[in-house]
Amino acid sequence: MNPATGLPSRGNAAPGTLHILATPLGHLGDLSPRARETLASVDLIACEDTRYSGKLLNSFGIRTPTISYHEHNETSQARTLLDRLRQGRNIALISNAGTPLVSDPGYRLVHLCRKNRFPVSPVPGPTAAIAALSVSGLPTDRFLFAGFLSRQSGSMRRELAALKHLKATLILYVSPHRLASTLETARDVLGDRQACLAKEMTKIHEAFYVGALSRVSSLAGDRPKGEYTLVIEGAPSQAPAASGLDLEAYVEGLMQVRDLTRTQAVRSAARASGLPRQEVYRHCLKAEKRPGRREESGHT
Repeated sequence: MNPATGLPSRGNAAPGTLHILATPLGHLGDLSPRARETLASVDLIACEDTRYSGKLLNSFGIRTPTISYHEHNETSQARTLLDRLRQGRNIALISNAGTPLVSDPGYRLVHLCRKNRFPVSPVPGPTAAIAALSVSGLPTDRFLFAGFLSRQSGSMRRELAALKHLKATLILYVSPHRLASTLETARDVLGDRQACLAKEMTKIHEAFYVGALSRVSSLAGDRPKGEYTLVIEGAPSQAPAASGLDLEAYVEGLMQVRDLTRTQAVRSAARASGLPRQEVYRHCLKAEKRPGRREESGHT
């Protein structure tokens, strides 16, 4: 019995190899020849969804046996697959689309393999995060992949607040039913930064929405469908407050000259400064409460 895994030992037989294999985001032509060869030659394919992956395998005439491996059975299946590897079986791990472990199951299995010194080999291919970054038009020299944000509004705001000062380009995965709330919260917390929203990449309805977050939000529509990857520019290299912009005076000037409401003026100031709207509002609120400030009641 192996004390590290609780699994029976198999003598000195060489363990099989775990292949972390990337599959197409949508276009079948993106499955590489090496990936096809690997899928056809391994003893077992661990799939996030056997029915979904079965369509891909059938389209290439691949008859390799499959086994289900997803977030709900990952803990138990990881040990089952480790036992198969111990027996000398070669296994390919695939997700529904893209590269496994990138916001998909697989970490526990790879961790156990590394812990027990079993071979793990990548078969590289499509990854939605990198594909979206490459066409975003935003800086690519430094980026942070944050995956899916929390479903709860408060937690989402806190997660974005923790990222807002990073100068790295941000990459997020967004489900369609949370797209509107994510774009609105990102704009509110990060400011109206430049962004690129990638929809259904490599598929029939592929689309890219580029511009400020407010513009991207309006272009995305009211009834989003499909898979989305959101790329957002990082924090400005120079703090907006250090640029000499007097937020209080700027907001007041917008209200008087352009006849804007305070809300509209704060929104414009946020865009101009790169600061979140709430931060601009809090700054102006503090200024109003400053000792010695004359009340703007209209009386002299």
